[in-house]
Amino acid sequence: MDSTSPSKAWNLSHLDVPTFLMCPPLSYNTSEPNNIWMEDLDEIDRKVDDKKAARQFQALYQFLSSRGVVQLLPVPADCCLQDLIFTANLGIILEHLPAKDTVIISNYKSKPRIGETEVGVKFFQSMGYKTIVPTTKFEGEAELKHLYDNVYVGGYGLRSQKETYDQLEDQFGMKIIKVREDDPYLYHLDCSIFPLTYEKTIVCTEILSSKEVKEIEAVTEIIDISRDEALPGLCNSVRLGNYILNGSHIHELKRGTENYRLELAKNRKLEDIAADNGFELALFNLSEYQKGGAALSCMVMHLNRVSYQYRLI
Repeated sequence: MDSTSPSKAWNLSHLDVPTFLMCPPLSYNTSEPNNIWMEDLDEIDRKVDDKKAARQFQALYQFLSSRGVVQLLPVPADCCLQDLIFTANLGIILEHLPAKDTVIISNYKSKPRIGETEVGVKFFQSMGYKTIVPTTKFEGEAELKHLYDNVYVGGYGLRSQKETYDQLEDQFGMKIIKVREDDPYLYHLDCSIFPLTYEKTIVCTEILSSKEVKEIEAVTEIIDISRDEALPGLCNSVRLGNYILNGSHIHELKRGTENYRLELAKNRKLEDIAADNGFELALFNLSEYQKGGAALSCMVMHLNRVSYQYRLI
């Protein structure tokens, strides 16, 4: 892995407020299914309502930007990248490096997303970051979760390769707990693991091996959730100060259906976790993005993790 650009002394990651990268849904569409959630929908049910998608994006953007800084990723002219809006897959800023100037840009396995790599490299170089593209597959902070210091958890098997994490450990002094993913409905790590604080991490342990669970338990306190709670996107959350942000379209679901039951159970579990740990829960309807197999955390890339410096209780 070689850096393709020198870094400047200051960048957005040095701000002392929570700072994120989002992308407006100008090129978002679902024309090419590239995950099982999309494949489960027929073409009509998968079609995006562009105006509704814009409203849903704006609601999330306004909430984040009212309590932090949100940099918008420019969408290139005539862009055909259907998933560019999902910036959590674009890369990860290595939080443990004091300079906070290094971005590992994704080397996508998903064919419709391969063109995003060039967009990410050009953008982050223009913003003063060093950019590194692994030679092996990797799909951003959605696959590599920072816990604290130099400790991370990395998912591999479906979209990313274990060898990527071996390279990162060697080059950047990281300790990465590697967990295998084989559930197609939980195809990125952010579907099953969510760092809540520096001390506690929400984990769907039932999809992990006992060895993987023990390795995670050795570095963080686990808040366990079930696969049924993970499937509707409990771990696909973002922390913003004392808020947990999560997507929920429960008001569009019919009472008495299995989807309603699962969504309600997920929301109640999140409410309990929030209450037990001094957080407030903020829910956003992102139903148009579920058509692309995505959830809230997919739409937000951390440029820093200032929120995790707060001690709530």
